Amino acid sequence: MTTPGTSSAPAPVPDVLRYTAFSADPSGGNPAGVVLDARALGDDAMLAVAAEVGYSESAFVTERDDAARRFRIRFFSPLAEVDFCGHATVATAVALADRLGEGPLVFATNAGEITLDTGKDATGAVRATLTSVPTRTRPAADVELDQALAALRWSRADLDPLLPPHVAFGGVEHLVLGVATRERLRALDYDFDGLAEVMHRHGWTTLQLVWRESEELYHARDPFPIGGVVEDAATGAAAAAFGGYLRELGALPASGVFTIRQGEDMGRPSTLTVASVPGTGRIRVSGTAVRL
Repeated sequence: MTTPGTSSAPAPVPDVLRYTAFSADPSGGNPAGVVLDARALGDDAMLAVAAEVGYSESAFVTERDDAARRFRIRFFSPLAEVDFCGHATVATAVALADRLGEGPLVFATNAGEITLDTGKDATGAVRATLTSVPTRTRPAADVELDQALAALRWSRADLDPLLPPHVAFGGVEHLVLGVATRERLRALDYDFDGLAEVMHRHGWTTLQLVWRESEELYHARDPFPIGGVVEDAATGAAAAAFGGYLRELGALPASGVFTIRQGEDMGRPSTLTVASVPGTGRIRVSGTAVRL
């Protein structure tokens, strides 16, 4: 019953845009929901929208200053808030560039301030380049590695000795595992609930599973069970963390630039260009995004 003089206004229904990031083809890349005006939405409402959209993450602009091109962004998976999400950052940057024009942007996130550049590439597609927060990396402990391998149904013999297991950070933490063969990476079949429990225990957002084709080209797969998603088709946050990991190992190419191909084994090929920013501890990750 409604008390006289009051109203029971329904919760606002946000306009959800859908973009796929790190691809110029709508059939590729990693889809993200984008809400460019989430100022009236509370945490529960944003989580409900993300769950309804069903993508690995959706981005919500909760504060905006269009003139200064500065925005407060929050990210939600279908199950929980995520401090930082690279592919949804790229999707949001391209969505804003489509409406405000290309140029620099600044996003305030739970992980820190992210600067971006947007502009058209040689094909006319809008490309966004994010500069990460400072990265860091450390060797994975034996117990962390053993628990992850058990959930992946892998053994230490499946790993590449030139890419030692690390926990790397580029806004959120990821376990980085180098795989010895492309075939092992292609045959990924893991214990969803078991890996989710391991990731919750150690505070990892995804696993960055990589196979090195050359020093300038890597293939990656990123399980994301803690977000309620089997796998991400493109993971900008993990790409930033991996760039910092390679820099720490002294394994970057002379140019400091390399490419990650992701999503190939799930039918959504994605391309992420990764570059070290000398003297800053930061990594730049770039790619295109298109509206679905």
